[in-house]
Amino acid sequence: MKIDSHQHFWKFNPLNHDWIDDTMSIIKSDFFPKDLESILKKNSIDGSILVQVDQTEKENDHLLHLAEQNNFIKAVVGWVDLRHKNVEERLAYYSKNIYFKGVRHLVQSEEQDFLLRKDFQNGIGKLMKFNLTYDILIFPNQLESAIQLVKKFPNQKFILDHLAKPDIKNQKIDFWKRQIEILAESPNIFCKISGIVTEANLNDWRYEDFVPYLDVVFNAFEEDRIMFGSDWPVCLLAASYKQVYDLILNYINDFSEYQKAKLLGKNALRIYNITD
Repeated sequence: MKIDSHQHFWKFNPLNHDWIDDTMSIIKSDFFPKDLESILKKNSIDGSILVQVDQTEKENDHLLHLAEQNNFIKAVVGWVDLRHKNVEERLAYYSKNIYFKGVRHLVQSEEQDFLLRKDFQNGIGKLMKFNLTYDILIFPNQLESAIQLVKKFPNQKFILDHLAKPDIKNQKIDFWKRQIEILAESPNIFCKISGIVTEANLNDWRYEDFVPYLDVVFNAFEEDRIMFGSDWPVCLLAASYKQVYDLILNYINDFSEYQKAKLLGKNALRIYNITD
């Protein structure tokens, strides 16, 4: 089974989605399952993992409803306020839903050491009780905090989104590379090959721009801890779904069929505890 490990849906609202500015007109729109399902079929992808955008429980309920109504959605990574005193109660509530597999917070929008906050880490410490993953969404300057977080909770599954958003556009790699290699030393951290086209020159990227960064990730995490994600529809800022998928297929072209199966689906099913 082939799985896209990272995609989004939303009903566009300029107040809720203020990060979508006037330069992003292509995604200033509504995106729902009907818009993605045919694209997945055209690319022979069997299912997807739906990831939060808004930091509200209202969105959780909406995403879980979509998962219940659309068979291709295999899991939801939602949001719970991990800093709140009632965090265990909320995690217990959502973990009863078979589609709710993990939690994410938009840490890229927080201060550099947000991951080290005691109240936040208290919430992280509750996730394993409910067999929930945690998606790490950060910039390179937050990698040092991520390294400390992942080491502190060695039995918790963490997934790094978008390679921690390296500055591909300006070909900055050295600091990011060192931090990725240190982070990957912890066996409980996994990595999504997602969101890379929007870190390059949006209007003038080439396949060769990404190879050094993909080399770093594949050398650090190896085949059992990596999964493909499209980051659709955000990827549309720089590329079509097919272009994003073809980029990864090009990179793994010489891999064995067994390796490809893991990278394009089996790892995602295992890491997110998906039994379908």
